[in-house]
Amino acid sequence: MFRDVRILDGSGAPAFAGDVAVEDGHIVSAGDERVTAGAATTEVDGKGMVLAPGFVDTHTHDDGALLAHPGLEFKVAQGCTSLVIGNCGFSAVPTGGPGLWAAGEAEWDDLDGYREAISRNGGIAANAVALIGHNTMRAVAMREDAKREPTAGEMTTMQQWVAGAMEQGACGFSTGLIYRPGRWAKTDEVIELTRPAAERGGIYATHMRNEADRLLPAVEEAIRVGHDAGCPVHISHHKAAGRLNWGRVADSLALVDEANGRGDDVTLDVYPYTAGSGRMIEYFDVSNPDATLAEVIRLANCPAFPEYEGRMLVDIATEEGIALPALVTKILTAPKGDRTICIHFIIDEADIETNLRHPLMMVGSDGIPDLRGRPHPRLFGTMPRVLGEYVRTRGVLSLEEAVRRMTSLSCERFGLAGRGRIAAGWWADLVLFDPERIVDTATYDDPKQEPVGVECVVVNGTVVYDRGRHTGDRPGRLVRYREEALPK
Repeated sequence: MFRDVRILDGSGAPAFAGDVAVEDGHIVSAGDERVTAGAATTEVDGKGMVLAPGFVDTHTHDDGALLAHPGLEFKVAQGCTSLVIGNCGFSAVPTGGPGLWAAGEAEWDDLDGYREAISRNGGIAANAVALIGHNTMRAVAMREDAKREPTAGEMTTMQQWVAGAMEQGACGFSTGLIYRPGRWAKTDEVIELTRPAAERGGIYATHMRNEADRLLPAVEEAIRVGHDAGCPVHISHHKAAGRLNWGRVADSLALVDEANGRGDDVTLDVYPYTAGSGRMIEYFDVSNPDATLAEVIRLANCPAFPEYEGRMLVDIATEEGIALPALVTKILTAPKGDRTICIHFIIDEADIETNLRHPLMMVGSDGIPDLRGRPHPRLFGTMPRVLGEYVRTRGVLSLEEAVRRMTSLSCERFGLAGRGRIAAGWWADLVLFDPERIVDTATYDDPKQEPVGVECVVVNGTVVYDRGRHTGDRPGRLVRYREEALPK
C-alpha cells in the first residue's frame, strides 16, 4: 500500500494525488479513494513523492547478468522493473555463439531452457523480455566461415531459430550490423530472417550498419527491412557518431517520420551520454588502427593491462612514448586483448536533446554488465540521469512525458503485457521517487555508484529496493511477449 503519493500513471497525463493498493502482484486500486489498510502487510508513506510504473530499460546486454548478477542491483536501484535483452544481435540462444556462452557451457538449448535455468538459479530481481540475435545465430550456423553468404540450409536453420524463439516468448529479432559476423550479411538476408518474427507479431530491433558518415543510408536500410518483411522496426541507441556527423540525427529522425507517415512503424531509443561503449576490437582494424578514433577512447576493462583501466589512450601513449595506433595494436593483440571494453566519446550533447524531444524516442542504457574495471556509468545511472538532467535541470521534456516514454510506450513496443501503467488490474511494477532529488551519481571515474532520489521499487508486487537497501527478493521473470505471466 502506497499512501499520499502523486501518481504518474504512465499515460503522459498530469500527476494526481491518491493511494495505490497492491495485492497478489497486481494493482487493486489507484486514485482518489482512500483505501483502508485491510489485509495490507506493508504500508509506504509516499510523503507526496511521485509513484510511477516501473521503468523499462529498452536496450540492455543483461542476458548473462540474469544468471551472473540475478539481483540486478545496478538496474533496480534506477527504478527499472523490466529489461529488454538480446540486443545488437547477441542473445542467449542459440548457444555456442559469440559473447556469452561458448559451446557446451550453457545448460539450455532454447529460450524455454534459458527460462528454466534462470528459475533454477533462484530467479531475478526484475522482469526481462528477450530478442533473438542475428550475430549469435549466424556464428552458430556458419561457424568460422561467416564472411560468406549463408547456404539455403543455413538460412532455413536460422529462420527456424527465429520462429522457435518467437513461439517460446521472444519479442523479436535483433541485429548488430557493425559487428562480426553480422557485418557480412546483405540486406536481403536480414529481411528473410525478419519475416518469421513479423509473421508472429514481433519486432525488428537493430544496431544499424553505420551510425557515422553513412547514418542516413543505414536508417534507410533499417526502414526497408521492416517494410519488406512487414515488421515494426526499432532503431537502437540512435546517434550520429563522430564530430563531422553531429547534427545529422535531425535528418535521421526526418527519415523515420517520413516512413511512419507512409504507414511503416518505426521507433527508437537513446542513452543520455556523450560516450558509447563496447568491445574495442570491433571498432579497429588491428593492422591499421584509426588514430582519430583512438584519441577519444578510454579503457573500461582491459584484462591484458588492468593498470590502463579508467585511462584515456592518449594519456597512456604519451606516458609510454608510443604512437596511438601502436598502443591500440599492443592492447588488442595481447592475451585476452579481444575482451577489452572501451568507452568512446563520439556523441554531441545537442543530438541527445534532439533525440529526447522526439515522441517515439524511448530510453535504453546499452550498459555492459561487466563490473570489473570502470564500466560506462550508464550501467548504473541512465534512468535517473534522464529525470534529473534532461527533465528537471534542462527541461528538454516534461516529467509526465519522460515517464510515458520509459513505461507505457516501452511496454507497448516490447510486448510487456499488463505493465507500464498504474491502474487497477495491471501488474504492480512500481517506482517511488523524489522528482526534486533524483539524479545519477555514477561518473566515468567512479561509475559503480547507485543514484539518489529513488525511494522504493516494486516488481510483481514485491519490494526489491527500499530507501537504498536491496531486499534480496527475486520476483522477476523472463516473461513471454504479449502474454501475462501469472505470479507464483
